[in-house]
Amino acid sequence: MAMWIQAQQLQGEALHQMQALYGQHFPIEVRHYLAQWIETQLWDSVELDNPAEEAKAKRLLDNLVAELQRKAQLQGGEDGFLLKIKLGHYASQLKSTYDRCPLELVRCIKHILHSEQRLVQEATNASCGTGTQAMDSLSQRHQQINQAFEELRLATQETENELRKLQHSQEYFIIQYQENLRIQAQLSSLSSLPPAERTQRETTLQSKRATVEAWLAREASTLQKYRLDLSEQHQKTLGLLRKQQTLILDEELIQWKRRQQLAGNGGPHEGGLDVLQSWCEKLADLIWQNRQQIRRCEHLTQQLPLPGPMEELLSKLNSDITDIISALVTSTFIIEKQPPQVLKTQTKFAATVRLLVGGKLNVHMNPPQVKAVIVSEQQAKALLKNESTHSESSGEILNNNCVMEYHQATGTLSAHFRNMSLKRIKRSDRRGAESVTEEKFTVLFESQFSVGGNELVFHVKTLSLPVVVIVHGSQDNNATATVLWDNAFAEPGRVPFIVPDKVLWPQLCEALDMKYKAEMHSGRGLSEDNLVFLAQKAFTSSSNNPEDYHNMTISWAQFNRESLPGRNFTFWQWFDGVVELMKKHLKPHWNDGAILGFVNKQQAQDMLLSKPNGTFLLRFSDSEIGGITIAWRLVWNLLPYTTKDFSIRSLADRISDLNHLLFLYPDRPKDEVFAKYYTPPLSKAVDGYVKPQIKQVVPEHNEIYGDFDLEDTMDVARHVEELLRRPMANQWSSQQS
Repeated sequence: MAMWIQAQQLQGEALHQMQALYGQHFPIEVRHYLAQWIETQLWDSVELDNPAEEAKAKRLLDNLVAELQRKAQLQGGEDGFLLKIKLGHYASQLKSTYDRCPLELVRCIKHILHSEQRLVQEATNASCGTGTQAMDSLSQRHQQINQAFEELRLATQETENELRKLQHSQEYFIIQYQENLRIQAQLSSLSSLPPAERTQRETTLQSKRATVEAWLAREASTLQKYRLDLSEQHQKTLGLLRKQQTLILDEELIQWKRRQQLAGNGGPHEGGLDVLQSWCEKLADLIWQNRQQIRRCEHLTQQLPLPGPMEELLSKLNSDITDIISALVTSTFIIEKQPPQVLKTQTKFAATVRLLVGGKLNVHMNPPQVKAVIVSEQQAKALLKNESTHSESSGEILNNNCVMEYHQATGTLSAHFRNMSLKRIKRSDRRGAESVTEEKFTVLFESQFSVGGNELVFHVKTLSLPVVVIVHGSQDNNATATVLWDNAFAEPGRVPFIVPDKVLWPQLCEALDMKYKAEMHSGRGLSEDNLVFLAQKAFTSSSNNPEDYHNMTISWAQFNRESLPGRNFTFWQWFDGVVELMKKHLKPHWNDGAILGFVNKQQAQDMLLSKPNGTFLLRFSDSEIGGITIAWRLVWNLLPYTTKDFSIRSLADRISDLNHLLFLYPDRPKDEVFAKYYTPPLSKAVDGYVKPQIKQVVPEHNEIYGDFDLEDTMDVARHVEELLRRPMANQWSSQQS
């Protein structure tokens, strides 16, 4: 309800925008009387592009209707009678409208709530800016854009007023011109009159004609000046429109696309398109108004031709305004939801394309169809260079046609591809050491539609972010490396899909940290010490000084083509293995700060030397992809655990099993850290059966080494490995008996 209270405080244009969100599709009274209930529902948990979510949306609709009916029944007395009827009517109306399409109700309410939040945030930022605090750069940019729109609105209104004046002046000119023709006709008919009368009438008519012709000559010059002045004003307005359009399309929209690309690496969500769409719609409206004005100027010029350069000027203006609207329409055909960038054949996937100016230009009156095809990197280059007039394909996508739908509640025109599947792929010849997981494709979406009663026909295309096609899950980690490198280091406006072969180490650190935090769903990313550890691994270096790596570059080959020294895997494969292990099994422990992880064997030994026996830490294995090991003061390192091990018994339970483990480095009692994750004790026997329990044990020291001094060992894990099974077998036999 807090959001609705804030929304009611909006003023001026913001209040008008908020009110415009409501209508028959969702009455503002429903928002008001069910404010608290609406704001506590999990609308964002519903995936609008997933038909399987329809049941969840239906429950939300039914609950909304029930809540409205309950609210209606609570109304009593004379004052509540009308409200009771009104709320009951709204309940029936919403049920009738959305019963067959409950996902549309969710789409509508999500749009309303997000828009209210944006308007409240903008109003808050603006109010802070009026005081001593400076507005943040985003708000300043938005304010500049809105001010430019106001200038354009005034300029367009001014040319409209001038055009009307010109039209009125021209109409009067034509009337006077007709009067002159009438005088000419009268003069021609004087020959039939008597000489005396003819002379008198002729003198009068000639005087009158001279006056009218003098006025026509002056007025023709004035009209021509009006036309030239108006043409000059239109040129200035078109210049402002171009500048504003460049700011919105080449900066704001490109930044949104860049955020969308970084979101593929785990960056912050790219944000909604509502603000961008509102700007693009304002542009479309202003461009169309100016285009209509120029067309009317052309009509006036054709209606009354006058000597001068007007035809050429208007032809140039018409060409320029058509170029501007063409750039707007083609640039605002965008991919709102990208297809997966690692795309497995024979697997269902989804995508959404949207036309940001579709509603304003009434494109939905004749809904266009969108087609999706997959193309290679070379084909994408040819498309952008206009070397290819028809769309060649590098594979076959099933269910690749979709009609754009207009959602009145949100004012969006979009096509939701829900059930596409890549049936087959045609690969190109690979270059040098390039593997199939380094080959990039893209999904091309294209459509054709007309605006202004078929006045203008547009053929629009847009390319998805690069996708890597795989046929088996084992290729996923290498494909993800290609995608991560591309998303992180692609430059806006590049030739598809060129990326630098080398980047500075700090740039890669930023990308790895972004990916890691996203997978952990945590603010705890990679610390400076973690990044030094990774640098040591990537560059085979022993330096602990972060400054030593700041100016170093890492190549794609070092990242994921060449194996690490003495290993059969690459730097990325090792890092990705850590991420997968943590994501599946150890995320809570990382977020609790229980896992140091990025520590090598020697560092672990040095850290534990000064600690009492039983102190341990958790570090990622250097030799095993996706492995984590326990290093402790008595036995330096256990054989690494992997996903397979944790699917049998969790890390917390394994630590609980080992009584030798007492303190998590540096000095935290292990139960204080891990007890909340222990599996509860087994229940009593059921029907006479006792469920067996798996526990981890480590052999007694003298079983392994006799009198060998463990204090001096470097790593006994390999010696322990063979003996781990014997005590386990003994324990199993004792429990079974």
